[in-house]
Amino acid sequence: MPSLDHHSPVDFIRAKILADQESQRFGQRIRTRFPPEPNGHLHIGHAKSICLNFGIAQEFGGRCNLRLDDTNPTKEHMGYVQSIQDDVRWLGFDWGERVSYASDYFELLYEFAEKLIRKGQAYVDSLTAEEVREHRGTLTEAGKESPHRQRSLKDNLDLFSRMRSGEFEEGSCVLRAKIDMASPNINLRDPALYRIRRGTHYRTGDAWCIYPTYDFAHPLSDALEGITHSLCTLEFEDHRPLYDWVLRECEVSCHSQQIEFARLNLAHTVLSKRKLLQLVEEGAVQGWDDPRMPTIKGLRRRGYTPEAIRNFCERVGVAKRDSVIEMALLEHAIREDLNRSAPRVMAVLQPLKVIIENYPAGQVEEVEAVNNPEDVSQGTRQLSFTREIYIEATDFLENPPKKFFRLSPGQEVRLRYAYIIRCVEVVKDERTGEITAIRCTFDPDSKRGGTQAGRKVKGTIHWVSAHHALPAEVRLYESLFTGSSDGADRQLPDAQPLLNPCSLQVLSTCWTELSLKQATIGSRFQFERQGYFCLDPDSNDQKLVFNRTVPLRDSWAKVQKT
Repeated sequence: MPSLDHHSPVDFIRAKILADQESQRFGQRIRTRFPPEPNGHLHIGHAKSICLNFGIAQEFGGRCNLRLDDTNPTKEHMGYVQSIQDDVRWLGFDWGERVSYASDYFELLYEFAEKLIRKGQAYVDSLTAEEVREHRGTLTEAGKESPHRQRSLKDNLDLFSRMRSGEFEEGSCVLRAKIDMASPNINLRDPALYRIRRGTHYRTGDAWCIYPTYDFAHPLSDALEGITHSLCTLEFEDHRPLYDWVLRECEVSCHSQQIEFARLNLAHTVLSKRKLLQLVEEGAVQGWDDPRMPTIKGLRRRGYTPEAIRNFCERVGVAKRDSVIEMALLEHAIREDLNRSAPRVMAVLQPLKVIIENYPAGQVEEVEAVNNPEDVSQGTRQLSFTREIYIEATDFLENPPKKFFRLSPGQEVRLRYAYIIRCVEVVKDERTGEITAIRCTFDPDSKRGGTQAGRKVKGTIHWVSAHHALPAEVRLYESLFTGSSDGADRQLPDAQPLLNPCSLQVLSTCWTELSLKQATIGSRFQFERQGYFCLDPDSNDQKLVFNRTVPLRDSWAKVQKT
């Protein structure tokens, strides 16, 4: 029996697997699967399932299959399949040769359906969808049997064959399991097993016009692949009796164990592929990889790392009850990861020019800067210091309040890795009165190694040389929604009042240090005193484009108070 990794506590799922191994229910064999529908892009909620299924397989020395549950031809295509595979690989998992599709089993599933008909456990029903709903009953009232429930074996086989051959219109009939219309579990009230779907399947073309339902295809696909533990989210708990019924009545050799866990509910966002698609189609975002989206592609473009997402999923853990996880926990995971790995650089987002009057014109001086104080192996870099520099406009106030320890008239501040400067004059536009520059003097002995290098001032600010800097655009992202995830989920059809009008702020006149000229797309950095940023694919030779991944400090505490 494998020893569990110390990072993985023995939760109820792992405890069940350990018990099954001890009882030899499946021998020592462990097989899991990740079974997404190829009808959209994966999001952070899927990441939890990916980490759980692949992670458990790794911990127990087993295998995890990637299976595409492609039973709805009208909403699926190969582009989604490729996207899903890319996202799973990016998260750090590999299925080897074990990729499959529900459509691989269509012929076998059809044969299983015929077997149920022959056993008297399935029948073709010709009720309309409205009539089926009327017969289903309620949570407190039993359903009514369809008048077609007692069709003969011969008629059912004939009708099912004619469904396959395309004789009937979509919605005119379905194949239903014959279980119990009086069952307190509505899922057992003769659920649909096959329905007619008119549409070209992205893999099988027009070979089929009937498709199995999820509740029929999923357990049988698990059995055919020898899956030992089928891990599902809580909404499938009431479906488990049907899962077991299908496997039992189809008399399969491998009766997989379904185990349910709470899905990931993340505050201040939406985790529904249908609703995320709505955001894309209505233009509320700029695509599936918009950095405001909770998709894997959106998080990746924003600068999240696979390590941070895996650590987040591990900290969330698995539970039997639904709960809402605060966005601050996800941000903490990426902040913790980037603090260790991201190089430090200096960038000025709202530039204000500083002219150092007593610094020689035309002189360029190199100062040494630390790349990452958390990782000395990253070494140091050289920054160019000149007479004219840019600082943040917010680091200067003409009439500062008490305890403002940055730059103001007559006050001193240290430039990071360089000198102490003092403001001696404020330059304004004569027409508007707007501050256009400030003039300062510097203390030549205050540089590191100078006779007054240890002289203390209360503030240190970042800067870039005005003549040795790169133009950049910086995109600052906030939550896409003003409400919680629950509110957004419920009200998305009328979502405009919930959308945050300040979810994106674009700063187009920024400057970064020259070292970023060699940065590659997707590279992540800490802009000192600003936050963590990622180089966006929109970058070009004229201007770098950065997405803010996360601020340096938790910003959600303020959100919770508003």
